[in-house]
Amino acid sequence: MKEKGRPKWALWHAVGGLCLMAVGTVLAAPPAQELPAEVLSALRVAGVPPEALSVAIHETSGGRRVLNWQDGKAVNPASLMKIITTAAALDRLGPAYTWTTPVWVVGSLNAGVLEGRVHIKGAGDPKITMERVWLLLRRLQQQGVREIRGDFVLDNSAFAVPDAAPGDFDGEPLRPYNVRPSALLFNYRAITYSFVPDAAAGVARVLAEPTLAGLQLDRTVPLSAGPCGDWRAALKPEFEPGRTRFAGSYATACGELSWPLADPQAATYEARLIEGLWREMGGQLQGTVREGPAPADSKPSFEQRSPPLAELIRDINKFSNNLMSQQLFLSMALPAPGTRGVATPERAREVLAGWLAERTGPLSEDAFIDNGSGLSRNTRISAQRLARVLLLAWDSPVMSELMSSLPITGLDGTLRRSRAPAGRGHLKTGSLRDVAAVAGYMLMPSGQRRVVVAIINHPQANAARPALDALVQWAMR
Repeated sequence: MKEKGRPKWALWHAVGGLCLMAVGTVLAAPPAQELPAEVLSALRVAGVPPEALSVAIHETSGGRRVLNWQDGKAVNPASLMKIITTAAALDRLGPAYTWTTPVWVVGSLNAGVLEGRVHIKGAGDPKITMERVWLLLRRLQQQGVREIRGDFVLDNSAFAVPDAAPGDFDGEPLRPYNVRPSALLFNYRAITYSFVPDAAAGVARVLAEPTLAGLQLDRTVPLSAGPCGDWRAALKPEFEPGRTRFAGSYATACGELSWPLADPQAATYEARLIEGLWREMGGQLQGTVREGPAPADSKPSFEQRSPPLAELIRDINKFSNNLMSQQLFLSMALPAPGTRGVATPERAREVLAGWLAERTGPLSEDAFIDNGSGLSRNTRISAQRLARVLLLAWDSPVMSELMSSLPITGLDGTLRRSRAPAGRGHLKTGSLRDVAAVAGYMLMPSGQRRVVVAIINHPQANAARPALDALVQWAMR
């Protein structure tokens, strides 16, 4: 566990302990309420039995029980797991925590020519976007490097993630959410194809960002008449290692659209991005981009620092970014500075499970942590325990950071099209096959807030989302 920068929040720990005892007392009382009629009606329309729903609703002030229904049942929370991951990270690392990516310039530099190597070591930064890679290379050029006679050497050793095919979860290897975590992760290992109609030429221009070395791309696709429809299928894409072509057509009616995809050559993505971007910036490279260890006995030439954790968790929760949450999950398992070791999924599960048990009580059959994102068929948590996390966070110094990271009903993130009253709730959504869920904070007309947790596990779960909407609106009233 990386302890550097961890705040000593003795007050939260003390208050949290008292709050946990109070919450435990409240939650120990037997449930005495039934589901609201409008919720039962929506479940009936969707063909989902009430037993498939778990609910925990509490006042934030004192944790008073408002409604509990099967709240101790172990269920799959889908992306609600990100609330636990981000709450734990805010506690253990602190809202001002940042990741550093060190860079070493090794060798002699004369007249812009480096007779040596450039090393870049990853430490789990979840958001090294294309723009930040450009800034890193720009910093290198500002130090006088124009030509590298040796290699770029990338150190990816801080995480030890078992090999797995990206499509193992749902058979969709090119979906960006299926990208595997990596200690050195550039631009989410994604590539975005944009299609710009040129009616005069009868084609759509095909653009690709970022520039990846060695990528062969068909730069045009014929335009077609008719409605936009399923434009992705109409393109008849063929994604092969190092080659992308579109054998179909693109409807003029679509206008300009973009299609983000996971790159099929994930293992070499960073190397191809570095080489492609370096050459695009006018840099010369005589060697290659390869993997290798960073220098262990010298200080880096410079470091690139990430935005603070409080900013990054907004991307994780508002847009349900699975890859960023996995990066954060593994980062909490990094060894302390100055010690050896690597972060593994097993160690990350131990760290997060230990934090959850410390804050909400011993874990039993109602809790099993598989990963930090909720992209799992095996994760289990009860509505009761998740409500405890939200109640404890409410009384913590990082309440505002966690709550503001959640989507706002009717305004942004995954709740931009929510039917709940606009601006009255900060709620995280969860969705998997057979899972629909929502959790967070609702603002009452009185000015008080309530914690709301509702999870449906059923083959028709996503058809029953109106039941969750009805429950949220009932909770606000």
